[in-house]
Amino acid sequence: MQLSTHLSRPCRHRLVVGLLAVLLACAPLVACSSDSDDNPLSIPTYDPEAAASAEASESAAAASASASAAASAEAAGVVTAESLSTDRYVVTSIPEDLDELQTEVLKAFIHYDQVTWNIWFTRSDVENAEPLMATETYQNLRNNLEAAGDGHTDGTVKTSVIGVFAVDQYQAQVLVCDDQSDLVDYDAAGNDVSNPETLQGRYEILVTMTYEDGVWKESGESLRSTNKCTV
Repeated sequence: MQLSTHLSRPCRHRLVVGLLAVLLACAPLVACSSDSDDNPLSIPTYDPEAAASAEASESAAAASASASAAASAEAAGVVTAESLSTDRYVVTSIPEDLDELQTEVLKAFIHYDQVTWNIWFTRSDVENAEPLMATETYQNLRNNLEAAGDGHTDGTVKTSVIGVFAVDQYQAQVLVCDDQSDLVDYDAAGNDVSNPETLQGRYEILVTMTYEDGVWKESGESLRSTNKCTV
């Protein structure tokens, strides 16, 4: 949601602890062994291979549990800031206790915002935004891209969703704070052409979403403040 687009947006320590736990607990499942002939006091001895196998089993079990929990949350329609984020578009926070309609609006907004940011990152595939925007705002996007010319944008944009307000079943608004301080604009020749006044700042923006043809579309945006909101 670049402003020019719409508005002129280590486990080493953990391993050691794990091995100490294995040595102290010496449970049969985690690689302790005892040979009464060589060890008359029956003191358990440490078996590195078995310990490694146990460690791998524990890691696999933890990963499986985590994946299962994530799948259950997704199946239940639960969204989190992490689940909405990508490598170049990081959602730092979202409101709590959103109802079904607000969640639908939030997901639609994030999808629209990620698609339009990808367009600005690459200066390509503008047609991907057409189904996500009202006719007028989509045309504005095309016009701004043509005016910007060839080039690309590097960096990561961070977005904090401050609020999601459903006016009714057909109109809603999303208030966000965009941190674009990590972004750099380049022209076709690779020259840094970033404008700190319109790119490298924090912008509080109110986005209007309208339900059309079975889809929530972006239909307008207004700038609320510059370098005042936090992400």
